[in-house]
Amino acid sequence: MSTALTPTYKDAIDALNTLQTNAAILEAVRAAGVKLNPNAMLEMTDYLRRVGLEPSQLNDLNVIHITGTKGKGSTSAFTDSILRSARPDWKTGLYTSPHLVAVRERIRINGEPLSEEDFTRYFFEVWDLLQKNTKCETTTTPFMPNYFRFLTLMAFYTFKQLKVNATILEVGIGGRSDSTNMVPKPIVTGVTALGYDHTRLLGDRLSQIANQKGVPALTVEQPEEGMSELRDCAVEQRASQFTVVETLPSTIQLGMFFRANAALAVQLVHTFLSITDQSYSPASDPNTREPLRSLPTSFLDGLRNAHWPGRCQTVLDPKHEGSKWFLDGAHTKESLACCLEWFVSPAVGLPDSPASDGHPARVLIFNCTSGRSGDDFLNAILQKTEEQLANHGSPEKKEEFFSKVIFCSNVTYASGNFKGDLTSMAMSTTDNDNLKTQREIEAAWNKLVPTYSGTVHVLPSIEDAVDEARQTLNVSVLVTGSLHLVGGVIEVAGLADRALSLKA
Repeated sequence: MSTALTPTYKDAIDALNTLQTNAAILEAVRAAGVKLNPNAMLEMTDYLRRVGLEPSQLNDLNVIHITGTKGKGSTSAFTDSILRSARPDWKTGLYTSPHLVAVRERIRINGEPLSEEDFTRYFFEVWDLLQKNTKCETTTTPFMPNYFRFLTLMAFYTFKQLKVNATILEVGIGGRSDSTNMVPKPIVTGVTALGYDHTRLLGDRLSQIANQKGVPALTVEQPEEGMSELRDCAVEQRASQFTVVETLPSTIQLGMFFRANAALAVQLVHTFLSITDQSYSPASDPNTREPLRSLPTSFLDGLRNAHWPGRCQTVLDPKHEGSKWFLDGAHTKESLACCLEWFVSPAVGLPDSPASDGHPARVLIFNCTSGRSGDDFLNAILQKTEEQLANHGSPEKKEEFFSKVIFCSNVTYASGNFKGDLTSMAMSTTDNDNLKTQREIEAAWNKLVPTYSGTVHVLPSIEDAVDEARQTLNVSVLVTGSLHLVGGVIEVAGLADRALSLKA
């Protein structure tokens, strides 16, 4: 840390990175099959009290709590945009994870990330309170919280200090021990799409956030087995309302690709305002709170202006006219299928019509973290590509869709260094040096596409991947598989001004 009297943003990031769990510990935990910490909530309560907060005070933040397997971030962004449009005089807080380029993206006020100055200020206020107040009621509580717990604690503290009128809170990894569950009674809770392979956990995922009598719960359509479990859980947890949200009509203009998530956001804001704001005119009987059928202009504006960088996002290359970057941090099979549904469509990765002559060369930059199945993920990409080509009457073959495929590590720069905000202790140094994960993904690709006629590259850094992609002129580059990868591409390709701006 800097010895300067006034700490800097870099000091804050350097200190925060000391709270990350390193790759060796994570691997040992996976190998041992250790379950989630049963004392997590008690430990988080200790941290709250050490910074001067009681769990009950978090109810003052007026929380909209959002969970799910995929779509939590875009739903949170839609919700934030609609709420800001409907109540422009309010101060809204938004807490999400992970970040793309800068850690301060995780904590937003009125749609904008905390400034470096404000992030540094609140970071060290929380840090110093934890260092000063050491008494814990739970014997298992570590002296300092881990990376995600600290940022969650900092978000709670910041939102309290700034006296926000409403908070949109996205869960982290989920489960009953997720640190966002410290809010005793959110105003309303929402469940985004859950994976088919997670149906056994659906009930737990709802109960983790709808565990207080009187809290309404909303969900998008789920797999049949999972929906039944969710309904049973809603009864068991005494949710005051359990609503399955209908998708919005295709005529409603959205700022992002995710129509089901937009519909959930609409009903979350509608329910929230019905409970918290007596001036909200569409509000119905608070004991019934019927879904909103006719959208006010402010809701329509919020949907149209919603912006969530790195998710189904198109960015023009500022250095190479005619080239485009298609960014989506999809990191589950379901979200990758959604990504390819977006990309393999007319006027995105396909020509405007099947009759159009030619198309830009297409490049895929892909990575998935160690422990995930490259075979399954690449298969999801290829299957959805084939399905979309058929749906749109394209004569192209899935095996030839990308002229170049690049598998790279998540190391930011060719020098082997990370940008401070993108440093990840969870990546094995040995794996990075040997590109073990990337070689495994390459082998999976060669097995799935044995007749591939394009070129495959395994590269040690994101900077190398960007340079290789730019070797092709007038290229369409799809970057997916990891939000960390997408954030690194935004950083080293110089896309930040266009990708991160609310007006982009």
